[in-house]
Amino acid sequence: MKGKRVFVTGAAGVIGRELVPRLAAAGADVWAGDLKSCPTEFPDGIRYREGDLNDLSLTELNDFGPHIIIHLAATFERSVETPGFWHENFRHNVQLSHHLMTLAQDCPVLERVVFASSYLIYDQALYQFDAPREVAVRLKEGAPIQPRNLVGSAKLSHEIELAFLAGLQSCRFSTLCVRIFRGYGRNSRDVISRWVRALLKGEAITVYRPEGLFDYVYAADSAEGLMRLAVATGATGIVNLGTGRSRRVGDVVEILRSHFPDAAIRTETADIPFEASEADTTKLRELVDWVPAYDLERAIAEIVNFERQRSAIPAAVAARPPLVVLVSSAARKVPLVRAMQAAARRVDPGARVIAGDVDPHAPSRHVADAFWQMQRLEETTAEALRGECAARGIRAILPTRDGELAFWAQAKAELAKAGIAVLVSEPAAVARCLDKLAFAEWGAAKGLPVIPAASDPDGLGAERLVVKERFGAGSRGLGLDLSPQAARAHAAGLSEPIFQPFVEGREISIDAFLTTSGAVHGLVLRRRDRVVAGESQITTTFRDDRLEAQAAEILGALGLFGPVVMQAMVTGTGLAVIEVNARFGGASTASLSAGLDSLLWSLLQAVEPDRKLPPFARVPGEIRQIRVPQDIVLHDPDL
Repeated sequence: MKGKRVFVTGAAGVIGRELVPRLAAAGADVWAGDLKSCPTEFPDGIRYREGDLNDLSLTELNDFGPHIIIHLAATFERSVETPGFWHENFRHNVQLSHHLMTLAQDCPVLERVVFASSYLIYDQALYQFDAPREVAVRLKEGAPIQPRNLVGSAKLSHEIELAFLAGLQSCRFSTLCVRIFRGYGRNSRDVISRWVRALLKGEAITVYRPEGLFDYVYAADSAEGLMRLAVATGATGIVNLGTGRSRRVGDVVEILRSHFPDAAIRTETADIPFEASEADTTKLRELVDWVPAYDLERAIAEIVNFERQRSAIPAAVAARPPLVVLVSSAARKVPLVRAMQAAARRVDPGARVIAGDVDPHAPSRHVADAFWQMQRLEETTAEALRGECAARGIRAILPTRDGELAFWAQAKAELAKAGIAVLVSEPAAVARCLDKLAFAEWGAAKGLPVIPAASDPDGLGAERLVVKERFGAGSRGLGLDLSPQAARAHAAGLSEPIFQPFVEGREISIDAFLTTSGAVHGLVLRRRDRVVAGESQITTTFRDDRLEAQAAEILGALGLFGPVVMQAMVTGTGLAVIEVNARFGGASTASLSAGLDSLLWSLLQAVEPDRKLPPFARVPGEIRQIRVPQDIVLHDPDL
């Protein structure tokens, strides 16, 4: 592995946490990616990409230039998959695997892809029975296949895709599918870890089918096996990864009883088959002259010790209710709702996002976890909203419309009494940004490069002018590059017009996140390639150290908090600021993909104010975002 560049997907999962440190210790240059935050135990020097790898670009991949990809990323449910798992399985198992291999084909230095598959691919009729078995069925790589659930189906689909690629003359890399048997490990949701956590709390556990026989393979062994197979010359196609020694569920129970002598363990009948399976490890031995070393006794002792240490979390933290986030004025902001769902579930896997809007037919209701038809804010009070939010379990609110920011900023203190955090700046800072005339006057007083504004054009001394409304969206009623006479005529049709000198240059957006102290935690510059109704329909990120430093200085003086977006012109001397919106912008999702994790950081500061935020890790290369309508098709017999 020494000197190899290895990209590991699903790196924060139970196997990835074991694999990444091993790769680093073996001398590999590791780039790790996962939806979840970087595990604290990862060694220094590991490059980490936090976020959905469905958004990974070819530029990012080629900037790292992996020699080996070890694809672990996947989502699982417990024994029975629920209807809600339908879309999750497709996005994170089927779509992600296909996307990664689409990129891999254009990665010129890639030598090898190792895919973590599953024994769930094998026909369950081979190893599930109506009565207990004395001996497990040994499954060979060539055994009949018939996936028993959605995960197994997704794994088989990608195995077929990899076989297809391997058969192409144009394919430069080799592929290996590793069918992992009954995995378990530290920091896992598997049944062994769940039982250990319950027993540590003094809770009873219920056991079904103790006669069942499984090939339990510990995550540390799975990681070791994957690493060895990744560099095994000639290892292609399919290989089983298991111990080759099945153990009964009853053995697990007795080992747990040895650690918890007073455990309350109930055995109940169930209408499920008896499993009796184990891996044929002949091919594994031939390829790497190795088989897993851990037995249940040694591995469970490690898990018990790990969970004992982890159970020292303060009770106040452990007892927190599930995270529920309200996105207000959600309207058609489907990408924002989805981005908030992804961010919230990284804070709390059980998090829910409610779309709130006065329109009962708001399109966002069809993608959110719940919908709240809200009253108009002018018809309600902060006290009434506090009760409504508390009844829905809401713990954080993200306002999304300029017209509501002042209300939420004023209501922030009242809602905080119920433990509800509003992700908005203080009233004075919000008011300054909403009033374009006040903002320009503030900028002049601070000596900042804010474009001047006046209620009368005569004082500006400019030959060409811009006319706009003093309050509201900057594009509303905009008159651009007008003579003074034409500007006055245009202003007659506005409610409260202001005038600004017309500035030649290229307009850009700057997305940023500011901490509760007002410090800039990160920012991303974006070109506005195509603008429709004041919003970037096509936008491209770019880097410029001078402009970034200037933007950080301006934003740091504003006293804002959370996601903000600044509009500015780029001139020969740098930035000329048009306005700052104290909220998440319409096209700010582009900057999320560039590594500006402003929604996650907002939630972390809301629910754990004392927690140190993860650093801003801008992704390599640049991204372009094209905002286009997307159909959502609902299949519902009640329609």
